[in-house]
Amino acid sequence: MPLVELPSPATRNGRAPEAQPVTAATSVPDLDEAYQQAHRELEALKHDHRRVARKLRAEKELRPWQVELLKLQKHLEAHRMRMIVLFEGRDAAGKGGTIRRATRYMNEKHYRVVALGKPTEDQRSEWYFQRYVAQLPAGGEIVLFDRSWYNRAMVEPVFGFCTDQEYQHFMLGVTGFEKDLVRQGTILVKLYFSVTREEQRRRFARRLDDPLRQWKFSEIDMQAQDRWDEFTTRKYEMLKRTSTASAPWVIVRSGDKRRARINAIKVMLNAVDYEGRDPGLDFEPDGDVVLSGTEEILLMEAERARSGSFTS
Repeated sequence: MPLVELPSPATRNGRAPEAQPVTAATSVPDLDEAYQQAHRELEALKHDHRRVARKLRAEKELRPWQVELLKLQKHLEAHRMRMIVLFEGRDAAGKGGTIRRATRYMNEKHYRVVALGKPTEDQRSEWYFQRYVAQLPAGGEIVLFDRSWYNRAMVEPVFGFCTDQEYQHFMLGVTGFEKDLVRQGTILVKLYFSVTREEQRRRFARRLDDPLRQWKFSEIDMQAQDRWDEFTTRKYEMLKRTSTASAPWVIVRSGDKRRARINAIKVMLNAVDYEGRDPGLDFEPDGDVVLSGTEEILLMEAERARSGSFTS
């Protein structure tokens, strides 16, 4: 079949095509906007790269401490010892993130993370500690409570989820409950994660802006900032009345999540004299991050004397 030769643009329909003028007035803004968009995308990529690099460095820094946690867990299992770690603190203080890092490589057969929800009507009629007793560790096991029986010391009275009488009964009974646990051989570590009001606000804003974190933001979180002072007063009362020689509170300043996680793990490790500690690691907690409950009480009282109220 013979090839059909198509007319060139210059001769199609007997006329040459009209030239389309390109002017600086129409092209430069388009180029400028494209340049600005490319610049924004490049900056976003740089930001993402730096963020990922920071996370990788933080994870690498945690690794030797996670190895030590495995040694601790092996020691508990070998000696049939029981260990409880309470993670308390305001919303967005970093409790959950620390728990995830601490348990990342643990043997799942010998640890549990417990985060109990709102009690049922039947549970409300029981002895308050009953549903927590059901979650206590067996020999060779470690249980980490993501919020614990201390809900009744802070969250419940602030939001009216318990009566004043229930609150007072708890505050009178909890020290004896914990003393019995320790007397019978349970290792009890009580961590309170402390975050500033400004940092909590920033973390809440990030949760709202990030679709992957929005599930973390609850109805109670929405009121946390407005009820800051009430929480602070309850925090002071809790530390003052429930930090004892057998079950002291340890405060973890959690404005810097990386440092808070490492130092919280150090406190856990120092609670047990396990075999095989790495002599090359410094197990002494950072004094700028970790305080005793007594130190925090004194700081809060000094702050109140100076300003007339608690602000932290």
